[in-house]
Amino acid sequence: MIIHTRRNFVKITMLALPAASGLPMIGRLSAAESAMPSESKPDSKVAGVQLGLNVPYSFAAPEMSGDEILKNCLLLDVSAVELRTQPVEAFLGVPKHKRGMKKQDAAKRLQEWRESVSMDRVAEFRKKYEAAGVLIQIVKVDGIYDMTDGELDYAFALAKALGARAISCEISHKDEDLKRIGKFADKHEFMVSYHGHATTKPEDWEKAFSFAKHNGANVDLGHFVAGNNISPVPFIEKYHDRISHVHLKDRKFHNGPNTRFGDGDTPIAEVLRLIRDNHWNIQGTIEFEYKVPADSDRMTEIGKALDYCRKALA
Repeated sequence: MIIHTRRNFVKITMLALPAASGLPMIGRLSAAESAMPSESKPDSKVAGVQLGLNVPYSFAAPEMSGDEILKNCLLLDVSAVELRTQPVEAFLGVPKHKRGMKKQDAAKRLQEWRESVSMDRVAEFRKKYEAAGVLIQIVKVDGIYDMTDGELDYAFALAKALGARAISCEISHKDEDLKRIGKFADKHEFMVSYHGHATTKPEDWEKAFSFAKHNGANVDLGHFVAGNNISPVPFIEKYHDRISHVHLKDRKFHNGPNTRFGDGDTPIAEVLRLIRDNHWNIQGTIEFEYKVPADSDRMTEIGKALDYCRKALA
C-alpha cells in the first residue's frame, strides 16, 4: 500500500478494517474522519491525473442528497466528481412527482420548472463543494434526448454554473439525436461527452464527432473491452482531445463480467499512465459496478479501487 499522506493512511486503515470487527462501516468512517486534521482537503489528483468518481451512481443510491454525496467523497479522499443532475435539482427545489399524475403532465411540469428556475442557488451548491475541496468537473444529464430546446439550454447553463467543463450523457444511435445535441453543444461552446456501452463501437463516436465540434466521448474502458475485445488505447491516443473523461472499471473480454480492479482484461493502469505521460486533461472517473464481496462493503471496495489507481500512477 502506498501511503501519500497521514489523511490517506487513516482513511485506508479504517476502510480496510474487516466488517467482522464488529464496528459498522459508518462507525469506522467516523473514526477515520475524526482522526484527520480538520483543515485538510481531499486530494485525488495523482501525478497530474485527476481521479474522480461517478456519483451518486457509484454509491448505488440515486436519491442521495448533495450533502451525503459530498461527505462520502471526503471520506474517500476524492477531489473531483462526475455528478448527476438529480441531487442538484433536488437542492434547487424541483417539483416532486405527484401520485397519480399522468406522465405527460409530469414532464410538462418539470419542463416549465427547468425553463424558469434561477441559477442563483446553483452557486451556493457549487460553493459548498469547492470549499470542501471537491470539483464538479462533469455533469451527467439523464433523458437528454427527450428535453425541449428550453430544457437543453437549462442543462448547459446548469453545468456551467456548477463549474463543469463537460456534460455527459448516454450515446444515441440515431443521427438526428447526435446532430441536435451537437448543435446545442456548439451553440454553448461546451463539450457533450457520449458514454458508450459494450455495444458502442469506435465508429459510433467518430460519427458523433463528425456532426459537431463539441461532440465528445466518455470512454468506458470496461465496456469498450467487453464489447470490442480490443484495447481502447489506440482510440484514446487518436481522439484524446475529444475525450473529457474515461470510466474506470474492469471487465473481461467477450462481454465478460465486471471484476475487481486488476482481475479483468481492461488496461486501467496503462490508460492512466498514458494520460499522465501526455498531460491530457482527461479525468479518470471510477464508475463502481462489480459485486461487493459478502465480507466487505461498497465504501471499502471503492477505496480499494481508488488505491489501485493511485498505485498505477505512482
